Amino acid sequence: QVQVVESGGGLVQAGGSLRLSCAASGGTFSRYVMAWFRQFPGKEREFVAAIGWRDYSTSYSDSVRGRFTISRDNAKNTVHLQMNSLKPEDTAVYYCVADLTFRGRDYREYSSWGQGTQVTVSS
Repeated sequence: QVQVVESGGGLVQAGGSLRLSCAASGGTFSRYVMAWFRQFPGKEREFVAAIGWRDYSTSYSDSVRGRFTISRDNAKNTVHLQMNSLKPEDTAVYYCVADLTFRGRDYREYSSWGQGTQVTVSS
């Protein structure tokens, strides 16, 4: 089963940028749909972005579209989330997930989660 490890979180001021990375192992990375979710304190995990494996098609939540960019590097088994124009309301734990198919935007449909990386945006 595929395993993923997130990195790149940290503290940044509003308006700044961060780049999250997710390294995958244990499967054929090039055949996985990769997605990012985030979780606010006391809230359920919410969809952020996803990228397909066949045509690299992307999908974003309305709250991040135009500010965040998801990309993948199949040679390095890595997916990135470039986050620009960060806002305090982007503060959350960001999780990466891998699956053989896009199961929609409900986190409960996925199982291969990483441990998450904290992103904190100060005002």
